[in-house]
Amino acid sequence: MSKPLKFGHRGAKGHIAENTTESIIKAIELGVDGIEIDVHKCKSGELIVFHDFTVDRLTDGTGEVSNFTLSELKAFNVLEHFKIPTLTEILDLIDEKCIINIELKGRNTAFETVAIINKYIEYSGWEYSDFIISSFQNKELTDVYNSDKNIPLGVLTKANLDEAIDFAKTINAVAIHPNFSLLSKNNVQKAQEQGYKINTWTVNTPQAVKRMKSYNVNAIIGDFPDRL
Repeated sequence: MSKPLKFGHRGAKGHIAENTTESIIKAIELGVDGIEIDVHKCKSGELIVFHDFTVDRLTDGTGEVSNFTLSELKAFNVLEHFKIPTLTEILDLIDEKCIINIELKGRNTAFETVAIINKYIEYSGWEYSDFIISSFQNKELTDVYNSDKNIPLGVLTKANLDEAIDFAKTINAVAIHPNFSLLSKNNVQKAQEQGYKINTWTVNTPQAVKRMKSYNVNAIIGDFPDRL
């Protein structure tokens, strides 16, 4: 099997503030095959790239992401020096240089994400294979599947690989995205024999990277893309 693809987790989270344009640029400079980001819908309707459901951990603000408009979110400072980007700003920055894994973190993000993907495919030369949509939220993945069955889907799990595969069958997902601690050589092989790619997260230590490679996973998602 070929070497696993290298995915930068929230850009290059281990080097620069996660999910920022600067972090995405760093990941691209480090030669990633793909970048994983998270999206929420803000109060004014735009999809913003941010992990947490509140702004408290990463910014100088406080409160739930969904309660702020885009202009209000843009006024916050991420770890003092950075700004919260929109999904379209990140897509324009990546510009087909690598795959983008969009995790639907917030509720009601599916339909707007599908609309944006369709726009970039129709007008900007992107292809479906440039995208993968993942989520822990089964409803969001089901909404994407019902909206556009061509968009590649990945089922996130940190608890049970078999349950994730059972759900993946209902939405014709192409991949399972398990936490690396769930994996063994046997269950990776079993999932792949059923037709699923295994894209695992968040793999940061040299020992864990080596072990995931020995399991022949399809992609490794890490905070330090240069370690992959």
